[in-house]
Amino acid sequence: MASPQNFDLHCHSWISDGMLSPQDLVARAHANGVDVLALTDHDEVAGLADAAAAAADLGIGFVPGVEISVTWANETVHIVGLHVDSANAALNDGLRATRSGRERRGREMADQLAAVGIPGAFEGALRHAGNPDLIGRTHFARYIVEQGVCQDVREVFQRFLIDGKPGYAPMRWASLAEAVSWIRGAGGMAVIAHPGRYDYTPVQFHALFEEFLGLGGVGIEVITGSHTPDQYREYAQVATSYGFLASRGSDFHGPTESRVDLGSLPPLPDHLAPIWRDWA
Repeated sequence: MASPQNFDLHCHSWISDGMLSPQDLVARAHANGVDVLALTDHDEVAGLADAAAAAADLGIGFVPGVEISVTWANETVHIVGLHVDSANAALNDGLRATRSGRERRGREMADQLAAVGIPGAFEGALRHAGNPDLIGRTHFARYIVEQGVCQDVREVFQRFLIDGKPGYAPMRWASLAEAVSWIRGAGGMAVIAHPGRYDYTPVQFHALFEEFLGLGGVGIEVITGSHTPDQYREYAQVATSYGFLASRGSDFHGPTESRVDLGSLPPLPDHLAPIWRDWA
């Protein structure tokens, strides 16, 4: 019996906050045995053409994707879109609007960091941002490590850049309805990314899942680099209970910053319906 294909449907290039170019990301996925890869940069689709060309050259399947930042119940939720048309005007207009507040937030973050003895953070973060329009917390974290304030990005996110710590500035992202509408309008499938990362009560999670389904969302990440093995089981049960298709993705950002490498996660449980069930 043939082994199942290795799908990795969530990763990032330097177009958003990853460390590798789209081409190098695809090459690493290929070397790691990935059969089908989705590039899902934050709020941007500019890397998809290069990634698709690299995947075609290497003979692996490629899924054009995006990860849209959403504000829901005063928290940030990420919605992955798979098989989106990157030329879709409404999607691009929506992503552009979503990106537009990042510079203002970045300067506010830098002011807070300067006040606690870390000057020059905005300019420093920009050096780590492949796309200045997408400057974000990860770029600030890399600068803080570069300055020797913290040993690694994980330590940064314990001491800075989170709610209640220096360098945190809230951002108002797209609404859930907008994100799902843009994805569906571009021919894509909407998936809730790494639900185990969100700090919601059971009642709030139920409301999120019901609203998402009502808007036309279809999937949830079950096996992801952001989940523990216990959460694999928890969100497998959620997928079954709500009728979600199940997705799998490493959320890979770079060789030194990610919990798991491209293509290295365990497979989805056999009893779940995978998001790729009806893909050709």
